[in-house]
Amino acid sequence: QVHLQETGPDLVKPSQTLALTCTVSGESITTNSYFWSWIRRPPGKGMEWLGYIAHSGYTNYSPSLQGRASISRDTSKNQFTLHLSSVTPEDTAVYYCTRQPGPYQAMCNPRCIRDDNWGQGTQVTVSS
Repeated sequence: QVHLQETGPDLVKPSQTLALTCTVSGESITTNSYFWSWIRRPPGKGMEWLGYIAHSGYTNYSPSLQGRASISRDTSKNQFTLHLSSVTPEDTAVYYCTRQPGPYQAMCNPRCIRDDNWGQGTQVTVSS
């Protein structure tokens, strides 16, 4: 069974770049057909898809982030990392990494469904 674990800072200052890493066990991130995504839930709001990296290394991002996000991977460590630049307090949220069987599911289309293919989530606060 796949297991995903998010790691990163609890607190980030405004204008800095947030880096979160997802360590995957039980499945290779290069396995054909899977998509590895980042999703967040701001306080009092719904789930928001941020971006994904496919098994091929192809990436896709939510337009709402206006180019602030990038996702990279380290296949030797079976990890993928989200970088979110120029953060503001509105980026405060619980951040999740997930494994999905296709691009639409990776984009929470039609909706995000939290299950065993998600990490437990990590709280990130943006504050000075």
